[in-house]
Amino acid sequence: MIHRIWLSFILIAFATTCYQAFWHGSVGGFEAVMAATTSMAQLSVDIALGLIGVLAFWLGIFEIAERSGLVDKLARILSPLLRRIMPDIPAHHPALGSITMNMSANILGLDNAATPFGIKAMQDMQSLNPEKSIISNSQIMFLVLNTSSVTLFPIAVFLYRAEQGAAQPTDVFIPILLATSASTLCGLLITALVQKINLFERVVLLYIAGAFAMLAAVVVYFSTLAATELAQQSSITANFLLLTFIVVVLISGHRKGLNTYDLFIEGAKKGFNVAVSLIPFLLAMLIAIGMLRASGVLDALAQGVSSLVAFLGFDTRFVEALPTALMKPLSGSGARALMIETMQYQGADSFAGRLASVLQGSTETTFYVLAVYLGAVGIKYARHAVICCLAADAAGIIAAISVSYWFFG
Repeated sequence: MIHRIWLSFILIAFATTCYQAFWHGSVGGFEAVMAATTSMAQLSVDIALGLIGVLAFWLGIFEIAERSGLVDKLARILSPLLRRIMPDIPAHHPALGSITMNMSANILGLDNAATPFGIKAMQDMQSLNPEKSIISNSQIMFLVLNTSSVTLFPIAVFLYRAEQGAAQPTDVFIPILLATSASTLCGLLITALVQKINLFERVVLLYIAGAFAMLAAVVVYFSTLAATELAQQSSITANFLLLTFIVVVLISGHRKGLNTYDLFIEGAKKGFNVAVSLIPFLLAMLIAIGMLRASGVLDALAQGVSSLVAFLGFDTRFVEALPTALMKPLSGSGARALMIETMQYQGADSFAGRLASVLQGSTETTFYVLAVYLGAVGIKYARHAVICCLAADAAGIIAAISVSYWFFG
C-alpha cells in the first residue's frame, strides 16, 4: 500500500507539472518541484539527526525502566484494555509497557518523548510478528491509535494564535478535544471492525467510559483558565510528570541493584542506530510529499472542493482552511505554515483562522508517523494500516469542521 501511495504522489506531481508547463506555459514548475526535492532530502537528514539525541536519551531511560520492572507495572494500568484490542500480545509482554508510555506521552502533548516510546513499542511488537516484513494486527491498531490519539495540551496551537493576535487564543481548546476524540474513536471502531475485534466487552466499555469522563473533567477545568494560565499550567504539569518519571526510573533501577549508568549507555546506543536507520524511509516519503506540494496539486484540490460545495449550495467558508487539513497527514511543518498563513490572511479570530487551528490540533502527521515507525522495524507491507489511519484523519477533519460551525459559525 505505501509503495503505491509513494509512487502515486510522484507521478501525480510530475503529470501536474507537465500539464502546467505544456498547456499553460508555466515552466517554472519543474524548478519548483526539483527545489522541493532537494529541500526535502536535506530535511529528512535534519529530522533524523535531530532525533539522535532525543532517541538516545529516552531509549536509555527506557532500558533502565524495563530492566527494573517499572514498565511492567505501568503496563498493568492499560493491560486489560490493550489485551482485548491487541489480542496477539501476551500478558506481561514488554510491548504493553512501551505502548502505555507512548500513549501517555501523546496525551500530554510530549512529542519528543512519544516518538522514542512509539519506536520501542513497534520493536517490541515486531518480536512477536511471525512475518517481519508484513505489519501485524497489533501494530496496525497501535499506529491508528497513535496517529489519532487525544492530546490534552495543544499548546503550540495556542501560542501561534496568540502570536497572530487572537483575542482568546484558547477558544479552540474544547473544539480540538472534541475533534481529536472523534478521530480516535473512529479509528478504533474501523480498525476493530476490519480485525473483527469485539469492542462491546464490559472491560472495553468501562475503559472508554472512564476515558471520556476524564476528558470531560479536563475540558471543564482548563476551559476556565485564561490563555497564559492554560499554557503555564499545562506546561508545568507535563514537564513535572516527565521529570518525575525520569527520577522514579533511576531510583527504581538503583533499588533493584542495577548499574543504571551502563544500562543507560546500552539503551542510548540503540537510539543512535535507530535514528540513522530512519533516513532512507524519511527521504522517500518527504521527497514525494514535497513534490506533490510544489506541483500545486493541493491548491487545485482545495479549489475543486470549493467549486463543488458552492455548486451544491452549501457554506464555503471552511474551504479557506482546507489546505491545512489536506497538508496535515503529509507534513506537520507544512500544515503549521498553512495554519499561520490562513490566520495572517483571514485573521486569527475569523472562522477560517479558528478552523485551521482546530484542524492543526485534531489530526496527526500520518505519513510521517508511518514512515518513521514502519522504517524503524523494516516493515514493507502495511496492509490496511494506511486506510484505517486515513479514515481516522477524515473523521477528525469532518468533526473539526462540524464542531467549528457549532462553536464559531
